[in-house]
Amino acid sequence: MERMHRTEGGVSGEGAILSDRRGAPTESARLAHVRVVLVRTTHPGNIGAAARAMKTMGLARLVLVEPRRFPDPQADAMATGADDILAAATVCATLDEALAGTTLQIALTARRRELSHLALDAREAAQTAVSECERGQEVAVVFGTEMSGLANEEVIKCQRVAHIATNPQYSSLNLAAAVQVMAYELRVAAHGPAAASNERYEAATFEEIEGFYAHLERNLVRSGFLDPAHPRRLLERMRRLFGRTRLEKEEINLLRGMLSAWDGEGDRE
Repeated sequence: MERMHRTEGGVSGEGAILSDRRGAPTESARLAHVRVVLVRTTHPGNIGAAARAMKTMGLARLVLVEPRRFPDPQADAMATGADDILAAATVCATLDEALAGTTLQIALTARRRELSHLALDAREAAQTAVSECERGQEVAVVFGTEMSGLANEEVIKCQRVAHIATNPQYSSLNLAAAVQVMAYELRVAAHGPAAASNERYEAATFEEIEGFYAHLERNLVRSGFLDPAHPRRLLERMRRLFGRTRLEKEEINLLRGMLSAWDGEGDRE
């Protein structure tokens, strides 16, 4: 994963996506913990337009997963003054890489999913995200491709699903327009009073939760409860079950300790 900077020769890698932004929960400090993730964007103009939408609302962290063309002159043209957002954008090979270090991931989708996590409207999702940022945690707001949005296996990696209320007779939103709506809601939420402090837990990171799911899958296969050839959507249902709880670090340690005791697995991959 590389943070992309423009040079005369092209693009150079410098640093990682993770940051340790701590400090007073001002509007800018809250939004500094939010990364906007665009997955497999096909048209570079939409990347530039999304960057412009972000900058108008005070968001600065753009992450691109397998963009078809980037950097690209069309992205520059559509950014209209948000070139700094493009220059600092991070390009990732996988969604897992883009979500590394986050404790809350929100998938934007127009479709209702049969096996989905807790669904929120855009305003509720923004308030939830800002509340997480109040505690200094990292948040990812994830958007899919222009034509088909996020795949089910991408949505299931997120802890929450958000919908933008649109005209039911014509619900098609351009990618940049969807980013603009969500960015606006995040700004409104960040501009409001600070959320009540909640220090009761330290949220598990994306990597810690994914490690637990991998350990759980190995345990289920070894026990014979899960047949990999006929999974019956079991793992998706398990993700939905645990996704509702917002797992804590201590809970992850407890669950993995139980799994290790049951299967004799001493490693913590």
